[in-house]
Amino acid sequence: MTTLFISDLHLDANRPEIGEQFLQFLQGEAAGADALYILGDLFESWVGDDDPNPHYAIMKAAIRKLVDAGVPVFFMHGNRDFMIGERFAEETGVTLLDDPVCIEIHGQKVLLSHGDALCIDDQQYQQVRLMTRNPKWQAMMRAKPLEERIAFAEQARKQSKEYMDSVGEDIMDVNQDAVVGTFRKRGVDILLHGHTHRPAIHDVDLKDRIAKRIVLGDWYDHGSVVRWDGNGPRLEAMPRS
Repeated sequence: MTTLFISDLHLDANRPEIGEQFLQFLQGEAAGADALYILGDLFESWVGDDDPNPHYAIMKAAIRKLVDAGVPVFFMHGNRDFMIGERFAEETGVTLLDDPVCIEIHGQKVLLSHGDALCIDDQQYQQVRLMTRNPKWQAMMRAKPLEERIAFAEQARKQSKEYMDSVGEDIMDVNQDAVVGTFRKRGVDILLHGHTHRPAIHDVDLKDRIAKRIVLGDWYDHGSVVRWDGNGPRLEAMPRS
């Protein structure tokens, strides 16, 4: 049996092809999996569990169907859907994970993360991340009317795009010292994350051993998945039919 890992789908009604592929994935391959881990940015934005967005409702129902069929689904917050809360978990049946979290799979300890906490060269982003992960800030946002939260999210997305267009790509990638420090602190040999949209498997020299950093890709042009069975992890693209 295989455990599946995905991230950075950025589901949005304006990109229906991604949602269609995700639904096919849930109804097909995921239905026969040991478990499914979603490592953040499943949605393009999330303003609160009370959002009646019909596109998101379809996705939630599909996840619920998978869980009810006996496949455990685990969800980790990303930088776009950090406002997902307990109501979402109850509606979908997913288990919410801390970031990072260590799991054991086929006898190997693996550290899972969305990945944005490792992008420490982007100091402006890290300041925003610190604010938006604050429970008091989130409670303040949830208390606002839904329309105001939606408008805030739209403005934040616009500002984010403008900012990314104005800075170099390297500043938004992980910091290698942060990666090495994470391996040493957590005592693992494998780190699996998303966020950077740069799918690859990297060897990380820790002096006393070689660790591996596996990076999931986004789903803009095609799907991206890590399939992990008794033979180890495989990072693979999923063509869109």
